[in-house]
Amino acid sequence: MKTSLDELQAFVAVVEAGSITAASERLDLTVSATSRTLARLEEKLQTSLLRRTTRRLELTEEGTELLPQARDILAAVDAAEEQMAARRMRPVGRLRVDAATPFMLHVLVPLLAGFRERYPAVVLELNSNEGIVDLIEKRTDIAFRIGALKDSTLHARPIGSSRLRVLASPDYLRRRGLPGTAADLQRHVLLGFNQPATLNDWPLGPAGGAGLTVCPELASSSGETLRQMALAGLGLVCLSDFMTRDDRRDGRLVQVLADETFEQRQAIHAVYYRNTALAARITCFLDHVIEVLGVPAFDD
Repeated sequence: MKTSLDELQAFVAVVEAGSITAASERLDLTVSATSRTLARLEEKLQTSLLRRTTRRLELTEEGTELLPQARDILAAVDAAEEQMAARRMRPVGRLRVDAATPFMLHVLVPLLAGFRERYPAVVLELNSNEGIVDLIEKRTDIAFRIGALKDSTLHARPIGSSRLRVLASPDYLRRRGLPGTAADLQRHVLLGFNQPATLNDWPLGPAGGAGLTVCPELASSSGETLRQMALAGLGLVCLSDFMTRDDRRDGRLVQVLADETFEQRQAIHAVYYRNTALAARITCFLDHVIEVLGVPAFDD
């Protein structure tokens, strides 16, 4: 009896999810159905693919050998379906998108209504992570990354760049005063990131310099949390234009130390694997993002 796609899909899902229960939720199946499907696959192959312990599932040697082949088979089927859909000019299927919370909220979410209208057959799954995620481990098709890229195994498409500015709320400045020079920051509450440390390098000082490294009194891993703290009048913050444009336009946040701020921009890329079988879905999504944002995307 030949192996079915459902059996391979169940096997891959269990491995990626780490448990039969989590895989069942992902596959929208009962736990018993997923367990039976996996058992049926092992019976057909006459081998054990996973070792079941009280805490987790581990791949056997045979399971380790089968996993990349199963992924390739599922990707090939996905690619064939995508090609057929592309012939009808109608991309279909699930597209999993990852981005930091500020980029998701301030850039991507406002674009979704237009994208859904144009491509109703593409099912979007949106996830927010403040750090860099492993696309395979997190089952992510495309991720938006801000700053310098390091992973050369990924294909990267430039989306634009966004300028950094030091900001504060009018309420904070009324209470604490307006800093006249960078040296005055010692008398102010500084808001910053707890990781990575490079995000606390503010673009203050001579152009072409290294900037000013600050030690935040209040720190967070999320740029959106820092934005909300600044809006609440808790201190000075250095954030990217893409998440503060409306705040600055409406006067909720005000740039400070403009004369001492040199232009520093964060590059923004969309990244995905070169051998992805989701080219049509990714292309239509990125084309829509760039079309709506314009190029350069984040200039005022």
